[in-house]
Amino acid sequence: MGTLLLLHFIGATIWVGGHLILSIAVLPNALKHKDVDAIRNFENKFEKIGIPALLLQIGTGMYMAYSYLPDFSLWFDFSNPVSKVISYKIILLAATFLLAIDARLRIIPKLSKDNLSSLALHIIPVTLISLLFVFVGLAFRTGWLY
Repeated sequence: MGTLLLLHFIGATIWVGGHLILSIAVLPNALKHKDVDAIRNFENKFEKIGIPALLLQIGTGMYMAYSYLPDFSLWFDFSNPVSKVISYKIILLAATFLLAIDARLRIIPKLSKDNLSSLALHIIPVTLISLLFVFVGLAFRTGWLY
């Protein structure tokens, strides 16, 4: 379980760190100068490591969830602290997925300086959700959610 947790943390570090850089360093300047290429350039570089990191998190997270609670029917039982953490993580993953699909299908194909703020309204929540992933995981590991 230790190796899985380490891989999960590495994936989280890459995913969250990349989104923090995008939200704090790249996005404000891109919005100020209406620089769509700054976002595209960052995304093109980050996706090569960010998407595998996210997939690593999903894989290790699902495996660890199954290890802690092998009965899938209990994963959304909010009366159990382990189920609660699994539920929160799955809900956060679904929110991330929905925002990403919406951005990928609706905004990015038509991305221009005129709709750059629409993309920002996806980038910022995904960043906040990624931080919530860390908080929920840390809260579970430290016993805050019990």
